Amino acid sequence: MINEVKKKKKLLVVTSTFPRWKNDTIPHFVFELSKRLTDEFDVYVLAPHYPGAKSFEILDNMKVYRFKYFLTKYQKLAGNTAILPTLQKNKWFYFQVPFFLIGEFLALYRLTKKIKPDIIHAHWIIPQGFVAALNKKITGVRYIVTSWGGDMFVFKKQGFLTNLLKKVYSFILNNSKKSTSVNMVFLDEMKRVANDKDKVVYIPNGIDTELFNPKKKDLLIKEKYKIEDSFLLFVGRLSEKKGVRYLIEAMSEVVKKSPKVKLMIIGKGELESELKDLTKKLKMENSIIFTGAIPNKELPRYYATADIFIAPSITTKDGDREGFPTVFLEAMACGNSIITTRIDGIENIIQDGINGYIVNQKSSKELARELIELIQNRKSIKSGKDTFILIKNNYDWSIIKNRYKEILI
Repeated sequence: MINEVKKKKKLLVVTSTFPRWKNDTIPHFVFELSKRLTDEFDVYVLAPHYPGAKSFEILDNMKVYRFKYFLTKYQKLAGNTAILPTLQKNKWFYFQVPFFLIGEFLALYRLTKKIKPDIIHAHWIIPQGFVAALNKKITGVRYIVTSWGGDMFVFKKQGFLTNLLKKVYSFILNNSKKSTSVNMVFLDEMKRVANDKDKVVYIPNGIDTELFNPKKKDLLIKEKYKIEDSFLLFVGRLSEKKGVRYLIEAMSEVVKKSPKVKLMIIGKGELESELKDLTKKLKMENSIIFTGAIPNKELPRYYATADIFIAPSITTKDGDREGFPTVFLEAMACGNSIITTRIDGIENIIQDGINGYIVNQKSSKELARELIELIQNRKSIKSGKDTFILIKNNYDWSIIKNRYKEILI
């Protein structure tokens, strides 16, 4: 007798950050997690449309639907960068916000009726968690919601809207099957808002340790960019909360001690022109390399070849901040020494003086001091096999996906 094939449950992922096309350079964490859930679920994805993107396609066994919310050529509120930095850069995009919310809600409702998912995974409390909560009230389909970053703190900086937004957050969390946070500090904040504290759980971000590891070292990179001394690296979106300007300022002090040291900045974003102008102003063009965005699959070569990875993140005036930066895990898995700033939850990843170094936010002087010490004390530059094993055993996607499966089923 032939055994019947077990029918997979349907998972509908709704997110504002998802690759717009193959080899897109935007952050891949939602994509990577959702892709790995396809062995257990029939995965559908709802994401914003973007000029040049397909309205429907299949990516790695995921059926991807992209909803339109404005005139096509002006649909840039989400997709190229996160929503909050886009609004900060150009206030005109606030005009698109209500259209985005309505468009996303209607698209989610229609897709829910069409595919009849067993559960929805909303990424970010606002706006995806909100539309998932409204959708549940109408269709009855359960959802979980994940906070990836400062979305849990933004409501505190909105003046007279703070109390209203707090009620909205409470509505979202209290109606979810489960709520997850990638950061322990964010988790505590979510528990203050939620009625049922047990429904809020911590699940960190993940990486692919088969892709990110020290074996990917490629000395041709140093040859190409003429790097003769220590190779410093930053990877990330060029937005305010990344704090790159403080790293550039620190480099002006570092080169006084080590003139041949070079910093490579990989990424793009709304502050790219401003940061390049600062580099020219400080006469650092020969010491700082801007590569633009690089495909995710190519990044391991750069990490594994670099000596020191720096993440000078800050909390912005409006409360935007890092959640659980994947770049920390990627850099540590590839053997880099880490220098970062005191951000919420950093102690869950970095132990100051043991597997990395932590300095105060917005302090170019402290960044420069730690960089100079690391460069001069070359024995401490590379982290070892123990760090890689730690990352593999705790943060590999094979571990993280199973934790999500437990709450999605």
